Amino acid sequence: MKDLRSETADNTPPYLRGAVYGVAAVSIWAGWMAITRLGVTTNLDSWDIAALRFGVAGLLLSPVIMRHGFALDQLGLARLLLLISGAGAPYAIIAASGLKFAPAADAGALVPGVMPLFVALLASFFLSEKFSPNRKFGLLMILTGVIAIAGSSLMSAELNRSFGHAIFLYASFLWAVFTIILKWAKLSPLHATALVSVGSMIGYLPVYFTIAGTKLLDAPLSDLIIQSIYQGVFTTMVSLFLFGKAVSILGASSGAAFGALVPAMAALLAIPILGEFPKPIDWLGIITISIGVFLASGGPLPKITNLKKSKS
Repeated sequence: MKDLRSETADNTPPYLRGAVYGVAAVSIWAGWMAITRLGVTTNLDSWDIAALRFGVAGLLLSPVIMRHGFALDQLGLARLLLLISGAGAPYAIIAASGLKFAPAADAGALVPGVMPLFVALLASFFLSEKFSPNRKFGLLMILTGVIAIAGSSLMSAELNRSFGHAIFLYASFLWAVFTIILKWAKLSPLHATALVSVGSMIGYLPVYFTIAGTKLLDAPLSDLIIQSIYQGVFTTMVSLFLFGKAVSILGASSGAAFGALVPAMAALLAIPILGEFPKPIDWLGIITISIGVFLASGGPLPKITNLKKSKS
């Protein structure tokens, strides 16, 4: 197997490059929850947002599909449909629907936060990935940190909120399926992003416009512009590409581990944006998740054997 570093012009260690892509994708996801909840609780619904998201991304990425095709020789029809469903219109509609019942903070904890755990389970079964004790411990720390940050809200006895939580978990599982197929098929990040975007546009927009007609035109122009740019360009095109790069460099479960940083990052972003400072339990969760992500993603640790040799 070729050394990953030989495929690039620089000498940046593979883990560092993968981590940069993963954290960059997470930065966009941290804002997606709030932007989407803003849309579904004002003038738009989850169906409208999905139409804007994949209409914009699908049009912009159509040239990629025209050049490289739909990768049916690599995927087959069933896997192509699963790839599109896992990160495309079905996923977006399901995740956004959950925001009608539960707040964005809960979505941040349960969708990208739990996704690495689903990916690890699927990767061990379908990709035969082996997990070192450090990575297993990292996944446990991620789960502990997510519970520490969102535990009080997730334990809410409100029926509507609990229903939203179930929807978020289903969306998280769909994204995990997308991640496994992405790694299995060895698709380039740009091609995979185009497949999801164009496939969603072709499959979803005709149905949407048949049912909704010109409903989108009734929404304020400012809402349409904000959702089109953030959903279509940043959430779909940019973040999918960045996430795909992380997975291609680090592997399915290691690349997916960075998704768990979303609840921690959202809590940190609340300091400058909202003036809300994390509680002590939140700080504990942020630290626990951060360490867990480092371990679960295969972050380099000092080699004990080398330390022993240097002492001798």
